Amino acid sequence: MAPIWLDVLDEIVRVSGAHGRGDLIHWLRRRRAQLLDPRLRVLVLGEPKQGKSQLVNALLNASVCPVGEGVSTTIPTVVAHAAAPTAALVWSPLPAGEEPAERRSPDGRSAQRRTSQERRRHPEEQRRTPEERLGTSRPAAPVAAQASGPARRVTVPIEQVTARISGRGGGIADVVAGAEAAGTTSGGGRTVGIGDTSGRRPGGAEHAEIGIPRALLASGVVLIDTPGAGRTDPGREVSPAAIPSHADLVLLVSDVTRELSVTELNLLLHIAQSQANLVVVQSKIDMVPHWRAVVERNRQHLADAGVPATLLPVSATLRLQAARSNDKQLNAESHFPELINRLKRDQAGKSENLARAAVALSARTVIEQLAAPLRAELAISTAVESSGPISKLHAAQREVDELRRCSVRWQNTLNDEMADLMSDVEYDLRDRTRQILRKVDEAFDKADPLTGWDTFQDWLTENLTDAAEANYAWLAERCGWIAQRVASRFDRYDFDALPSWSVRVPENLADRIQVMDQPSVERFTRTQKLVTGLRGSYGGVLMFGLATTLAGMPLINPISLGAGALFGGKSVRDEGKSLLKRRQAAVKTATQRHVDDFFLRLSKDCKDTARQVQRMLRDHFTGLTEELQEGIVRSFRSAKQAAEADAAERDQRHRRIALEMKRLADLYERSQALVGVQSVAAGGTGLEPGP
Repeated sequence: MAPIWLDVLDEIVRVSGAHGRGDLIHWLRRRRAQLLDPRLRVLVLGEPKQGKSQLVNALLNASVCPVGEGVSTTIPTVVAHAAAPTAALVWSPLPAGEEPAERRSPDGRSAQRRTSQERRRHPEEQRRTPEERLGTSRPAAPVAAQASGPARRVTVPIEQVTARISGRGGGIADVVAGAEAAGTTSGGGRTVGIGDTSGRRPGGAEHAEIGIPRALLASGVVLIDTPGAGRTDPGREVSPAAIPSHADLVLLVSDVTRELSVTELNLLLHIAQSQANLVVVQSKIDMVPHWRAVVERNRQHLADAGVPATLLPVSATLRLQAARSNDKQLNAESHFPELINRLKRDQAGKSENLARAAVALSARTVIEQLAAPLRAELAISTAVESSGPISKLHAAQREVDELRRCSVRWQNTLNDEMADLMSDVEYDLRDRTRQILRKVDEAFDKADPLTGWDTFQDWLTENLTDAAEANYAWLAERCGWIAQRVASRFDRYDFDALPSWSVRVPENLADRIQVMDQPSVERFTRTQKLVTGLRGSYGGVLMFGLATTLAGMPLINPISLGAGALFGGKSVRDEGKSLLKRRQAAVKTATQRHVDDFFLRLSKDCKDTARQVQRMLRDHFTGLTEELQEGIVRSFRSAKQAAEADAAERDQRHRRIALEMKRLADLYERSQALVGVQSVAAGGTGLEPGP
């Protein structure tokens, strides 16, 4: 029966295939093969001079990796089990036509390219990434496919390999050339095997076996010592991209002479994203008296940074000394038994505990990559919603609402302006006629209607005509202004909404004004003057005649006659003035009635014209509104259909994404449940899986 983690991993592979992620399928299959491999691949890495190589030697009680002043690891060293101590170099040439990049001098200028002979002497510059190189270190693994020719496995004396690894021997090309001359080359990979039968290290010295550490190799532990960062540039950081993702256990070596650096913490954080089994080895505790305080501070740094790593302090020097003297107490002080026990537990629990944690972490990485495009698609769909068919539907709806508001606005504007126009035209005409009447009153306060009537009649007709034309002209001007005012309500539609016609003053307006007839006025004839004079003189003759009779004069005498003549003349003058005033009043009254009649006729004509203009403007803008409404409604219907279709398609897509996200979430929960099961099963093993 297949383990649970394998079922989960196979399901992740199937889901990756459903998403068309061939890269993830390839990565997961490599991960699956690595987890099914019973061997425990232990990757040892760190900055230079931290004790990585010495740690490997101390673990095996054998000088497999060169150490010492001026010695550094320049190529990865893979240490695995073998029947007898053997060594092999894997040399992969560059692809055909490819040359190393130009080096630059310290002043920044481009230096001359190396000759082909120099490039052959330094094949380490032509190596692939550490993951590719480590992939070729297993005898059964294929050689890097990028090479122009097959990578060659060269079996050479282990002393030459050790010398080349330490940088003291000749170039790899020289070693390979010698091996080829001896006919010892073969295809395959590179291995450094440590036998467990002789107990001898390559130099011939023997170490006592404390805790039979080489049994680790026999049980399937593979140690990989990597070059430290800054081997050519001491300031160069360890590149996270150079960390292989298929290691079962990563040991980051950092001595206790200092606290963990920011570079190391960043590297640990990066490794924790792809490795569920991480241990920080604090080396050289024999050199620092207060190493426990440094270790505790580093534990706090790991906790603060959220790095799920176990921290183990060790001393390779004490371990090797204990191996030479077979001192178990000194061996315990080196704390190597704790590290060896950790390796044994991980080796024993790889097929279950480590595999569960690795699958859970791999599932997190893969599911995050599969879910990211789905989340991005949802975000894009939300963004498209604000600019796609839905936004067009909303825009069309706004256009319909705006047209409705525009229709109400222009109708209100037309009604209000036309009402104001009628009132203003009537007031203007009334004001003009009143000015004419005031002038008539002023004129006939002095003038006699019997004289100059024809002149007055022409003047009145002319003034009334001018008033009518001015009033009509103002009416036409106001109608044009109202048409522009109503048309301005349609400015947002970017077309000319003004009507093609305009209001003009009638050409026969003067013919429509009636001429005022002369009113019938009483004339002061000679007979009337004579009668009036006699009537007035009678009183004067009688009054003065009686007064003179007292003086003995007759009733008719010169004095009474003179008084009678005087009184008679006055009566004639008074009667003439009275008749003049009656004639003036009659003309004023007649003129008032004539002007009122003119006002009524012209006012009605102006109102009729204004109402006609109002109807014409109403019909014009109503037709324009209906035309706009037809176009907008048609656009609204099209937008609505497109929005409904888009909403249905988007809803279907959202449901599919939701189902896919739920599938990924269920798969994620299954994978993370593996870690929970592992935590219970791991009990007191000290295993600390990644999140």
